[in-house]
Amino acid sequence: MDRHKVKRQRLDRICEGIRPPIVNGPMPARPLVALLDGRDCTVEMPILKDVATVAFCDAQSTQEIHEKVLNEAVGALMYHTITLSRQDLEKFKALRVIVRIGSGYDNVDIKSAAELGIAVCNIPSSSVEETADSTLCHILNLYRRVTWLHQALREGNRASSVEQIREVAGGAVRIRGETLGIIGLGRVGQAVALRAKSFGFNVIFYDPYLPDGVERSLGLQRVGTLQDLLMHSDCITLHCSLNEHNH
Repeated sequence: MDRHKVKRQRLDRICEGIRPPIVNGPMPARPLVALLDGRDCTVEMPILKDVATVAFCDAQSTQEIHEKVLNEAVGALMYHTITLSRQDLEKFKALRVIVRIGSGYDNVDIKSAAELGIAVCNIPSSSVEETADSTLCHILNLYRRVTWLHQALREGNRASSVEQIREVAGGAVRIRGETLGIIGLGRVGQAVALRAKSFGFNVIFYDPYLPDGVERSLGLQRVGTLQDLLMHSDCITLHCSLNEHNH
């Protein structure tokens, strides 16, 4: 046999093991993934658009979700504005995974989901910086009474003396030297702590799940009990997921 022909046959056999077989007929349908509440899928869409069909439900309850999604969706994305109880989960006939876009998952019955064979995932790093920024804005507003002063100005209550300013901004106090207590020093808690320190807060925290030494690396003061934190804080902010241990 021609030597070149033999080489060609060997090459064809090798390529057969590499190339997937060519299948005639229609392409298999893409899996259906549903965003249950809201319509913001800007991060996920570039990843999903080539491998799945994405349905936007914009629902507040499962009663508002289309029957096609309930029957065919294998994956679900959700924020915090919809709650999935066991009764809700049982409506989904093909669901295999739920992704909570955020850290907390108290709006999903995870025990029932496990019993129904549905995996539940969360995204602890979602919106950490934005949440920390908003938290500090609320804290600063409580101390400096910005929204109250703004509203008074809009209503025509212009203060013309220091005494009037103090009256309108009743409760406003200096921040430096105040003690901010943080319950839960996870990603958001740490981000809030570092921001608060730059404004002059003394920061203490309570978190029984963190290993020893975290406080030294961040320059924070750790307290041993929740009661200690409540006793020594001027302002308290919570950054822990709601669960059966802290309800």
